[in-house]
Amino acid sequence: MYVGRFLVVGPDVGAYRVSSRSFPNRQISARDGALTVGPTEDAPETDNPYVAYNCLRVVETPTDEAVAFGNGSHVDPIAEKLESGYPARDALAVSLLALDYEKDDYDTPRIAATIDADGEALIGTVRRDALLIETVEEPTLVATYEKNSPEAFEFAASGADEAASEAYGLEFDHAVCAAGVFRSDDGFETAVENGD
Repeated sequence: MYVGRFLVVGPDVGAYRVSSRSFPNRQISARDGALTVGPTEDAPETDNPYVAYNCLRVVETPTDEAVAFGNGSHVDPIAEKLESGYPARDALAVSLLALDYEKDDYDTPRIAATIDADGEALIGTVRRDALLIETVEEPTLVATYEKNSPEAFEFAASGADEAASEAYGLEFDHAVCAAGVFRSDDGFETAVENGD
């Protein structure tokens, strides 16, 4: 099944995976305090604004650390609002509403999640017909297609490397790359799986 880009978030762990039929020549790299999706060296040139973006950022909030991750340019304003002290629900809602769903041929939803230092996790999506923000008590998945409402999902990763690998290996079609994040007593750790 092709579900497009998706993320999974649980109270202490999260992952984001790029799945693509149209732009498979992409990878995730660590850059300037963020994990960034971008074209590989051999990728054809494109002016598509949805191909390159920060997909995950760990930020310092006024009280501790938090992480924001998702499928596009909305990750940056979510992270910036967390840094300035917005509650996670507000940071997600304001940013998703402001940027809205992607204005492409498919009205692709924007998906995002946050985890704070205490393990409070939220997941959200903005579609053409709805804005959904939910608190996460168990691993939860949302995707851009077919599964664009948050739903409980079996995800057993217990570290950032494991989260990235598990997300990359899930049996949804057209895996390109994945990012993982894990919250521990020492803060957030991140990892990348580019399918090398």
